[in-house]
Amino acid sequence: MELLNPMGKTDYPAYTATAGATAGNTTAWAPGPQGVLVWCDQPCYVEVGVGVTATSSSTPIPAFTPIPFVVPINSTGAPWRVSVLRIGSTDGTAYCKPINKQ
Repeated sequence: MELLNPMGKTDYPAYTATAGATAGNTTAWAPGPQGVLVWCDQPCYVEVGVGVTATSSSTPIPAFTPIPFVVPINSTGAPWRVSVLRIGSTDGTAYCKPINKQ
């Protein structure tokens, strides 16, 4: 993994979302970051973008493994979020922190 540059805590704080039987979403961030680092204490599906909702067709990630996701470029300037859905039968907490490359 290349070096990642966390965004400022004031404008781009870390948020959590519950990975449950229905999709849980973070609070939305303003456009700006190139990516977001996501990890969860349970396996979950992840979706990143404007108004997204995680489904069983979203990207699966294993528990306790930080994964960097690209934030899709949006020309509207709309806020974006991370949405998570549990894979098994146990709810989890996903942790998400906006980042830039290097």
